[in-house]
Amino acid sequence: MSSVRTESPIRPSSLVDSTAQALSIKYNNLVYELSAAGRDIITLSLGEAFFGLPLPRFDDLAAHGLHHYSHSRGLPELRQRLAGYWADFDVPVDPDTEIVVTAGSKVAIYMVLLALLEPGDEVIVPEPFWLSYPEQVRLCRGVPVMVPHDVSVFDLARYVTPRTRAIVINNPNNPSGRVHTDAELEFVHDLADARGLVVIADEAYHEFVPPETPFRACGSFDPELRHTVTINSMSKNYGVSGWRIGYLIAHRTLIDQVLKINQHLITCAPTILSWYLAEHFDDILAVTRPQIRRVVDLRREVAGQLADIGIETLPGSATFYLFASLGRSTLDSMEFATRLLRESSVSVVAGIAYGDSCDRHIRVSVGTESPYRVARGIAAIRDLIDATSS
Repeated sequence: MSSVRTESPIRPSSLVDSTAQALSIKYNNLVYELSAAGRDIITLSLGEAFFGLPLPRFDDLAAHGLHHYSHSRGLPELRQRLAGYWADFDVPVDPDTEIVVTAGSKVAIYMVLLALLEPGDEVIVPEPFWLSYPEQVRLCRGVPVMVPHDVSVFDLARYVTPRTRAIVINNPNNPSGRVHTDAELEFVHDLADARGLVVIADEAYHEFVPPETPFRACGSFDPELRHTVTINSMSKNYGVSGWRIGYLIAHRTLIDQVLKINQHLITCAPTILSWYLAEHFDDILAVTRPQIRRVVDLRREVAGQLADIGIETLPGSATFYLFASLGRSTLDSMEFATRLLRESSVSVVAGIAYGDSCDRHIRVSVGTESPYRVARGIAAIRDLIDATSS
C-alpha cells in the first residue's frame, strides 16, 4: 500500500488557523526531540521546577473508586482542603459553591474567559504576559489589549474602553518574577469597581514568593468575590506539573457557568490524583516548600551573576524565572534563542512570546538544572550577546 497521502479536504477554522503555537512549549518540544537524539541540552526554558518527591502509592486509597468519575466541581475533600488553605491568605471560600477543580490552571483561565466574553469584548493584558492569555482571549472571540511592560499599573485606566470586560493580573509574574504591591492591587480593584470589570488573578506561582517579599492574594481585597477570579495550580506549587490539577475560585454566579463548561469539556479532574492530593495535601507541601526556597535562592544567585556580567533583568524576586535583556546584541529574541540552542545547546524562550514590547529579552528558567549547568548556560548567553553586539 502506498504511504503517499492525498491532500486532506479538511479545512481548519480561520480562528484556530490564525492561533499561534505556544512558543515556550514549541521550544521545549524541540528540546525533548534533541535530547532523545542524544544532544546534551542545558534546559533553561522549561516552565517548571524539578522536585524530589516520594513515589505516589495509591493502595491506601483503594476504597475510594479511584478508576471512576468524581464530582465535576472537584472532589469534595480536595475542595475542603483548598478552602482551608486559602483562609490562611485571607480569602474566604465556600468549598461547595465557589471552587471548581479542573485539569490544570490553563484550561481554568480559558473557561473563565469563555464564560465572560461576548464577541468583541476586550481584556486588558499587561506585558510581559504569560503567553497563552492573548491567544485564549482570541479563541473566545474576544480582543486582547496588550499593555507595554514599561507602563505602570496606575496607568491601566487609559486602556479601558466601553468594551473592556476584564483585566488579567499575573502575580507573581511569569516571566519576570515581579510581585505586585498592595497599592497596585488596591488600584486595580478600585478600577474594577468603578468600571464594572472582572479581575482575573493568575497566582499560580504564589508559593514561589521569597519570605522577605510581601505577597497579598488578590482575593483578599474582595472577600465577597464581587469581581475577582483567582486561578491557581497544584501542578506548579506541588511539583506535579504532569498531573494537570488546577482550580479557580470565584463568586458562585460565575462558578455555575464555568461548571457547565467543565462538564462538557473535561467532566472532572483526574479522580485518582485528586484523592492523592486531598489525602496528602500538607505532606506534599512539607516536601516541596524547602525545595521551593532553594530554587528561589538559586534565582537570586543567578540574578546576581547576570548583574555582575552586565546583563539587566526586569525587576522581580519570585518564581524561578528571570527576564533578561539582550543588551547590545543586534539579534531579536527569536534569532537569539535559535542561535543559542543551535550553537551552544542552551535553550531559553524568546521574549517576543511575552509581548511585542519584550522582543529585546529572553526568559531564563532555573528550575530544572543544577547551579553548575545554569552557570554554563549564563556564560553561553553572555558570549552570544558579546559576539552579536554592534
